[in-house]
Order: sequence, then C-alpha cells, then structure tokens
Amino acid sequence: MPEGHTIHRIARDHHAWFAGQKLLVCSPQGRFENEADVVSGKKLKSVSAHGKHLFYRWTSKLILHVHLGLYGKFRTQPVPPPEPRGAVRVRMMGKEKAFDLVGPNCCELITQKDVGEYQGQLGEDPLHESASLEKVWNAFQKSRSPVGSVLLNQKVIAGIGNIYRAEILYLLGIHPMKPAKEVTRDELEELWSLAQHLMEIGAQHNRIITAGLSKKNQVPKRLRKSERFHVYKRDNCGKCGTAIESWQLANRSMFACPACQSR
Repeated sequence: MPEGHTIHRIARDHHAWFAGQKLLVCSPQGRFENEADVVSGKKLKSVSAHGKHLFYRWTSKLILHVHLGLYGKFRTQPVPPPEPRGAVRVRMMGKEKAFDLVGPNCCELITQKDVGEYQGQLGEDPLHESASLEKVWNAFQKSRSPVGSVLLNQKVIAGIGNIYRAEILYLLGIHPMKPAKEVTRDELEELWSLAQHLMEIGAQHNRIITAGLSKKNQVPKRLRKSERFHVYKRDNCGKCGTAIESWQLANRSMFACPACQSR
C-alpha cells in the first residue's frame, strides 16, 4: 500500500495538471459510469490528500474520494490517451494530460460532510500544516501498545506506513516494542519532526529515502534501493554491523537493530 508521501505527491501533481479545467471523466470498466457522467465536463477546483486518502473537489461541490488500498494505482496518460488497458475504473482527461485509475480500494462521489466524517476518523497527517501534535501526544499517552504498532494506526498518525515506521524508529534509536505511553514528549517531538522531514523528501522525490542523504539533504543521483534504507529489509546494521531483527508487528514485518535501538 502506498505510504502518505506518495498520496501527497499524486495530489500535488494532479492539482497542478488538472485544477481549473473542465475535465472529461469516464469509466471504461463501467463500475463508476453513473458517477463519471455526473462530474464529466465540470471544472475541477482542487486535489488534496489526507494520509492515504485523495479528495478531488469539483465546482459542483461534489468530491471524488479515492483510497488506493493494496492494489490500486494511477497511470499517467498523454492526450489523447491510448485504448484502456485492464480494468480502468476511472479515466480523467484534461487539456494536456490524462490518467487512468485501476483497482482502487475505494472510489466514490461524496459531499463535504462525508469528507469531514472521513477526516474525523483519521489521525494527524505529518504533511498537513494544520496537524496537531497535541492530539498525537494524547493518543500516545493513552496507549500501552508498542510504539511500532501505534505508528501504523491511521487513527493516530495518517500516512506513515511500514517502511517509514522502521526507519524513523531506527534513526531515533527507539525500540519498536517500547510502549507508546512511555515515549517522552521530547522523543515524540523528534519523531514528529523527522516524519515530516522524511515524508516531504519522499513526496518531492516520489520515493522513500532515509539513508544516503547529504548534510544538506540532497539525494545522490545514483542510489540503489538497498542504499536508501538503514534497517528495512537489511541483513545488518550499517552503523554497528549487528544482525537486523525482524518479526511481525501489527500484521507487518518489523525491522530493527537491537544494539542501536535501546531507547
């Protein structure tokens, strides 16, 4: 499942490419045909993201809500686009670009009231300027669950996924099994700031990068996938050489260095 940086990158790109245009919308697969007819030809106002959810707002006050889930993806297309390939749920076409949406977990037309209800169920998004660290702190203080589990709880922090949780905890030296309520306020502020920083780098470069950055956070032109992470799917810690431990936590594979993560 794409992590929050990917969804924010999609929102930024689609807003830049399509906002302010009257778009042609169709459903080659047919499962979104009636809804596509409602918004086709209408002007798109904006595209935004919250955690792993996308919201496309039309001037008609209707909103397209998309959650990619495990298998959903977008394919950027030229104009005119080629014949649809596979089960394309939604095709949206602007003046210069188009996209196909394939296999989303959720694709629906909703109202602003519905958006409010969705956002009310989601946690704070590190890439939102209005995010409240105080709400995250309150949630941590009430939880005896391991911090490694809480970081994947989208009702606490929206957008952090499996790779970011492993890398963030490693960089802070915090063991994933530490109870969330034992995380200090200073540690949480470090965690939040690092999450914002790394996810913004991810959104800008359209890939997760937590290792190999220069002092000015510049990304090397050539960086193998294995060099982008400190512990995620690594055999040994690049800092101390200790074997990386891996186990199931919150139904996902957790990775940590037992020597470097002792906080």
